[in-house]
Amino acid sequence: LLGEPGEKRTLVLELKSVADIGLIGYPSAGKSSLVAAISAARPKIADYPFTTLAPNLGVVQAGEARFTVADVPGLIPGASQGKGLGLQFLRHVERCAALVHVLDCGTLETDRDPVRDFEVIEDELKKYAEDLSTRPRIIALNKVDLPDAKAMADMVEPTLKKMGYEVFQISAASRIGLEQLLYAMAKLVAEHRKQESELEKVRIVLRPTPIDDVG
Repeated sequence: LLGEPGEKRTLVLELKSVADIGLIGYPSAGKSSLVAAISAARPKIADYPFTTLAPNLGVVQAGEARFTVADVPGLIPGASQGKGLGLQFLRHVERCAALVHVLDCGTLETDRDPVRDFEVIEDELKKYAEDLSTRPRIIALNKVDLPDAKAMADMVEPTLKKMGYEVFQISAASRIGLEQLLYAMAKLVAEHRKQESELEKVRIVLRPTPIDDVG
């Protein structure tokens, strides 16, 4: 027979979700409830950690703007080293144009508060990929339909704003503040798409000058 033996190899393909906005935060912060409230997506929602084990994508309409949102599974301290399946979850954030921190203002865990949660997740993002720390982001203080959570949101909002972030008090359950949050998301997406369009316009194409054959 003619020819040589064919090559054989084993490939591991890694899927990374593509979305305009990534919702990030601790488990049970209300990310799945939020994506269900603002889109037609119907993720599994339950009152225990790690209900979401794969990203849920939803298409969102805000006025004339239309964009996709990814509910990224919950992150915990050590996620950048793989704790709590963190590496599997963080890879879905890489392609998001912007991020929304969903912070649980109603948590009963004594060692947690929204500012601390924000700082922990930010640290994990930076450890995983340095460029994620420069990705545009806004903050959603969730569960403000609960009196204690509302009081917590009022207390931490000035601190988060002093860090330079746009902050929204919301309730995914009762839809408080969702319209304002959606338009803020749409603005981030529009700015990103404009930048992408400008990059396309200035793309340089090199075309070498043909050289005549000699002889």
